[in-house]
Amino acid sequence: MSIRTVVWGENVHEQKNKVVADIYPTGMHQCIADALNTDEGITATTATLQEPEHGLPLERLQETDVLLWWGHAAHGDVTDEIVERVAEQVHAGMGLIVLHSGHFAKIFKRLMGTPCNLTWREAGERERLWLTSRNHPIAAGLPDHFELENEEMYGEPFGIPEPMETVFVSWFQGGEVFRSGVTYKRGAGNVFYFRPGHETYPTYHDANVQTVLRNAVKWAYNPAKRIEKPNDAPNVPVETALEPIEERGPKLHQAGEEGYK
Repeated sequence: MSIRTVVWGENVHEQKNKVVADIYPTGMHQCIADALNTDEGITATTATLQEPEHGLPLERLQETDVLLWWGHAAHGDVTDEIVERVAEQVHAGMGLIVLHSGHFAKIFKRLMGTPCNLTWREAGERERLWLTSRNHPIAAGLPDHFELENEEMYGEPFGIPEPMETVFVSWFQGGEVFRSGVTYKRGAGNVFYFRPGHETYPTYHDANVQTVLRNAVKWAYNPAKRIEKPNDAPNVPVETALEPIEERGPKLHQAGEEGYK
């Protein structure tokens, strides 16, 4: 069975900016989905901010193996309810790939627990991405480095937790460097952040970038059964303890009572 993938796009710049609309006439989200669908092992569909529940009702998320997220101008318009819904599914085992300016998306900041801030410059400069882990699955089939002729600069320091793995680092024409491909584990879910993707440049048409995204979907996919209610913190009865014990001392909670959250 193919990896069920949803590409979530903010879909704001494509409607308001002619440059973006000309580069991505069907939207960045559709361009990414089309690239993913060239792999027979991936089935990609799209969702956007403007749809009911942002296109991410619970039933759809429960059937999604990997979610890709691109946002920029409307992070604040994403409801907290949807953010918590996505976070719960990641903890339960859904993969998440956050793209470019999604570093400031509510869901990424929620899962990282840090400001996710950085330095930036929009000057259309050259970006050179270097592999820092040649044998990593996300880097499969890529050269030791590849270039994007025009990109927005992101520079260190990047306000993220120490990554599980750093797969790519970028050098920019102005001299800055950046950790451009980093992985995390959150609960049972695999999380990958990939930096390139400024909307006024044709980054998602680039063959190497598309290879990274297809590889990342396969890496983020967790074939294990989704964990049910990953946020639960049950009160375990004394009588079910593996070793016989007797209750003693004062108690704050009654048997079966939920704890404070």
